[in-house]
Amino acid sequence: MATDTSFDLVVVGAGIIGLAAAYAARQRGLRVAVVERHARCIGASVRNFGFVTVTGQRRGEHWQRARRTREVWEQVVAQAGIEVLHRGAYFLARRPQARDVMDAFLRTDMGEGCRILGAAEAARDLPMLQPGHGVLYSPHECRMESREALPRLARWLEAAHGVAFFWNRPVLGISLPQIHTSQGVLHAAHAVVCPGHDLHTLYPEMLTQARIRLCTLQMLRVMPAQPMTLPGAVLSDLSLARYDGFTGLAEAGALQALIQTEQAEHLRHGVHLIAVQSADGSLVVGDSHVYGDSEVPFQRDGIDDLILGELHRVLRVRDLRVVERWAGTYASSADVVYKTAPAPGVAVGLVTGGTGASTSFAFGEELVALSLGA
Repeated sequence: MATDTSFDLVVVGAGIIGLAAAYAARQRGLRVAVVERHARCIGASVRNFGFVTVTGQRRGEHWQRARRTREVWEQVVAQAGIEVLHRGAYFLARRPQARDVMDAFLRTDMGEGCRILGAAEAARDLPMLQPGHGVLYSPHECRMESREALPRLARWLEAAHGVAFFWNRPVLGISLPQIHTSQGVLHAAHAVVCPGHDLHTLYPEMLTQARIRLCTLQMLRVMPAQPMTLPGAVLSDLSLARYDGFTGLAEAGALQALIQTEQAEHLRHGVHLIAVQSADGSLVVGDSHVYGDSEVPFQRDGIDDLILGELHRVLRVRDLRVVERWAGTYASSADVVYKTAPAPGVAVGLVTGGTGASTSFAFGEELVALSLGA
């Protein structure tokens, strides 16, 4: 447990955005502390796929955030000893309209480095893939086990970069240079607040005015009866009809209309498919999206069935055994990020589109700059 109480900058929240902000502040040479209300990170940052993705991010600034974040992740994983389980992403076009979206995407700047795999190449790399109208391959993605990567990242920031961590210490209020916690006062000229999906403790009026809601999702870990190897993340038409980088294309309208006719129940529950693999051979599969003013504490088998049904449409997998279920929650709004400076020296920031792991390091740099008035 850290004992110093004075720092240049204090980060509130030890999720991936908070850790990224701490890293960005240390890169500027600042003395940094991270204060976390729980004994460890237990929020959206460890309940996701561990899927760092560039392809499909909203075109423009957010896509650039993802590119920058992917660049920093490559540096960090090597230094922090975080295992990258696989790289790249494969989108199977189950419908001709999905292939049209892929072709249109490749004509944009966001398609740089991506390509449509030939039939022989797809069969070689993904022999378990169901037939379709083409496979879009992106080399930009990487996958880590979030529940292992986040603690390791925090330990590395502490050991290698001298970041002080205060766990089990809720922050009750900020009036710089004082940060009032449940166990006393810390002092800093600057603060970066990364509340995750806690919208009611610090600056709740501002977050309410920003019309930020909560999104609850269902996730599964399944173990195939027969061993299989995914070389990268696997996604489907539902992702092409959901991700901003694709839906902004004119060709996406026909695909969305067809899915609305053929898979209306999936759309009603915000279900699309991401499948990634863990070191033990299990697959992390999801997810659904339910929006409201609070978390949804109850999970439904029917939604799990929708997710697994889509998995079977994309991969030839039999006799799957569900070994783990969980719910995730993240802040959501019409925009993909929210950031503001409620007082001199204070920056508040949330990634509000479910892309925290993919855009964290770039957004952390933005928040530190905002707190410093840069």
